[in-house]
Amino acid sequence: YRDDDDINDVASMAGVNLNEESARILATNSDLVGTQIQSCKDEPFLAAIPLHKRILEMAKKLGITDVPTEVVTFISHATQNRLRTVIEKVTVITQHRMESYKDDEWYEQATDVRSQLKFFEQLERLEKQRKDEQEREILLKAAKSRSRQEDPEQARLKQKAKEMQQQELAQMRQRDANLTALAAIGPRKKRKLDSPGLLTIGGEGLAVSGGSQAGVGAPSSRQYARQKITRVNLRDFIFYMEQERETSHSLLLYRALLK
Repeated sequence: YRDDDDINDVASMAGVNLNEESARILATNSDLVGTQIQSCKDEPFLAAIPLHKRILEMAKKLGITDVPTEVVTFISHATQNRLRTVIEKVTVITQHRMESYKDDEWYEQATDVRSQLKFFEQLERLEKQRKDEQEREILLKAAKSRSRQEDPEQARLKQKAKEMQQQELAQMRQRDANLTALAAIGPRKKRKLDSPGLLTIGGEGLAVSGGSQAGVGAPSSRQYARQKITRVNLRDFIFYMEQERETSHSLLLYRALLK
């Protein structure tokens, strides 16, 4: 025990017992006392034996006969780091490509290619319909004509008009049969997705309803969020190689553009 008159003992003057505090700290971290922390095993990203053979083959051309294992491990880690960097950059490019600015208030739509294509498709459809109507009128006139001379071209047009009328009659019968069958079946009922005992896969996720333990009146359900998948195509890789200095003038980019 120390004297109360000792002004240098600040802990005693504050009412703190250092022995009790040390025992409390040791009791709190007792599970860490005596443990030994080691680093994780350094596992290479690529197969060591094939990579070592490949490095030796390339080194022999330069007059090097021995390559240590540390070099192989370093090259394997460098390859892993390079591949991670490429995947991250290509993923960012793909996400930028998939972004939609329709709901952004700072952008306004200048052209709509889809509507233009639909307009051209409608024009082609109307043109085809007009040509079919003209051909139909020609065939009907040929079928109604009663010429005494046996013209082979006239006979061919009459035969074609007869086949066209038979085809139109068959289509009308098929349409009437389909309408009759739909009227006999009645309106289709939609399936309830939130009914008990129903397993739904697709859409936003997977919904599983509870069984007998949850009770009849209140079935329990859990929904699992669907993981977003980023799909990278060849065009994204080509754009990445065009932006990088190392691959902008490479033979690999030229081969990718030829595909």
